[in-house]
Amino acid sequence: MSLTSVVAPSPASGTVAALVGERLSVSALQQLGGTLGGYSFVKVVVDRETSSIHFLNDARYSFHAIYIAEEILGVGEERVRAEIDSYNEIFYHAPDRRFLLGILSLHPQLLSLETVEVDTMPAELIREFHAFVAEYVDPSLPLVFKPANQLQERIVREIPASELPRVFAHELFSSAPFVALNPGTATGRLRAFRTEAEYRAATLDWTDIIVMDRVPDDIPRLAGIVNARHTTPLSHTNVLATGWQIPNAVQLGALADVERRGLDGKWVEYTVDAHGLSLREIAEPAEAAAKPRWYAQRVTLEQPEADHSPIVNLDRLRAADRHRYGTKAANLGELHHVLAHGSERLLGFYQVPRPPRENLLPYLARLLDVPRDAGLGAAAHRLLSEHVRVPRGIALPFSLHRRFLESSPRIQQAIGKLKMALELDAREVEPLCVELQGLIRSARLPGALASEIDSALVSQLAGVRSFVVRSSSNAEDLAGFSAAGIYESRNHVTTAERIFAGVKEVWASLVSVRSVRLRQQAGISLDECYMGVVIQEQVKADFGGVLVTTNPLNRKDFRTVYVNVSPHVTDVVDGTALPMQYLYSTVEGGGRTVSLGDAAADLDERAHAQLQRLAVAGRLLQGHFCPDYMFDAPVDIEWLADGEHLHLVQLRPYSA
Repeated sequence: MSLTSVVAPSPASGTVAALVGERLSVSALQQLGGTLGGYSFVKVVVDRETSSIHFLNDARYSFHAIYIAEEILGVGEERVRAEIDSYNEIFYHAPDRRFLLGILSLHPQLLSLETVEVDTMPAELIREFHAFVAEYVDPSLPLVFKPANQLQERIVREIPASELPRVFAHELFSSAPFVALNPGTATGRLRAFRTEAEYRAATLDWTDIIVMDRVPDDIPRLAGIVNARHTTPLSHTNVLATGWQIPNAVQLGALADVERRGLDGKWVEYTVDAHGLSLREIAEPAEAAAKPRWYAQRVTLEQPEADHSPIVNLDRLRAADRHRYGTKAANLGELHHVLAHGSERLLGFYQVPRPPRENLLPYLARLLDVPRDAGLGAAAHRLLSEHVRVPRGIALPFSLHRRFLESSPRIQQAIGKLKMALELDAREVEPLCVELQGLIRSARLPGALASEIDSALVSQLAGVRSFVVRSSSNAEDLAGFSAAGIYESRNHVTTAERIFAGVKEVWASLVSVRSVRLRQQAGISLDECYMGVVIQEQVKADFGGVLVTTNPLNRKDFRTVYVNVSPHVTDVVDGTALPMQYLYSTVEGGGRTVSLGDAAADLDERAHAQLQRLAVAGRLLQGHFCPDYMFDAPVDIEWLADGEHLHLVQLRPYSA
């Protein structure tokens, strides 16, 4: 279809503003619209007053409101942006609204119509919107309504499917042929593995780009990743890929495509962007054996302090104690402090204008259910103090780790051998790591150290039935080195002997083959590394998961946060099970179910309300923990939920 029957072209760009009042062909949709998640889309406006339809040119109008104001109402963009809250109220919430706004997306064999996430369109308007748009799209493609938020999901379920054809976001996501997990470009040798056994038997190099059904959690540093089955962007594997800034995507059928094209073992250029991924065969570069670009980007550690420090209750620590107790313990101590005393930084994210929202504080007031200018700081602290908890625990300092290592001459000798092998980059590094780990696990914990740990547990955590023993190193959660999943933790530990064994297991993980190699690649010397340990109360929870205060599938989206949920929190991060995945707005409020993962059914309304509180709490904590004054550095939070509270068990920076 020609685009001549549209609003007059822009003199500046020569492009049309919209296709108005005519049927939209697939080719016109692709010309006018954009691409997100591998799908073509176009913005839609229905003017109920004039009974007309507008398909917007995405290159000219990234917001429905600007188009309506300029092309229909004759209002300038500057005025609209200044009064955007009023316009949004009219467009998305007014019961007698003139305009119905949405997005039309092209999927294999169908078109989906959805509103924006914040729209509170009732059932009768949803029916009207769908019926009107259906008259103006290609009749050979079924038009289905896609609920944009959990409120709409509940509304749509009350409408018979015969009256309103529908598809839910999680149904599309589970069958989406492509998901861009981390955009980027890399060159490397393609390695395809059809089974995990094949992967385990292989020796991988930093130049490899691996293709598997679902890439395991224990990957070494690589050039790129292709998952041939769906995964979550919050698994440890994908968090590491983001931190390493390597391209990573889901592409269904990738293994078959690699086999068909004979790419296994070939050098390729691998690109991931919003439109899809490409694998282009190239000649092996002459500099293939040279050191990678990231090799020159050495990671600098803060000077650790391993002189005598006491075992302390977590609530006595602050963020500045990370050089003695590790980042994880220090952040948990800081969380205790914020819950107890509040923070003037909690409102930080909402105090920065984020176009087109010039003032986010009224949105926060609405989310906290307080008057617009009535003590937002106190209300933010109240949300945290009433609904959020940090499990009780103690922190073992670096000095305890050092004293243990120095208590065994055999361990000291093995450390010396490993350091020498690392300096020479010798092949013996791996067997020496394995030997040293075995020595640490089997060595007797000196009586004085065991007594100190036991006394601290008795005085601080008497009455706790089950514990979690967590790692807390100084070589993790750093700029350029996340270390997600490379150190050990132990759950459901009960007796003193098992706690001591868990502590040694955590200490041993500092010299695992994988952790040693990853730190060596980042330029982190073994001499600089220490391991603190957190021993916490094991929380009984109904469900748990991971929250990141960003949308990893759309980095430009400042409004929403991404939440993974599983009945067992470890399933979320270790990749063994596909969790439920949600997006929650921390501006307008409301959530959207992205994927049900391996679950049979969605969570109930009460659980969704808890997740909305979690999303807002995470955004407030982002403000406190942000290192600068833009307050836009996201955080990664592991959490558990029972009937009353959200329990935060870990908080760290997220490499977005």
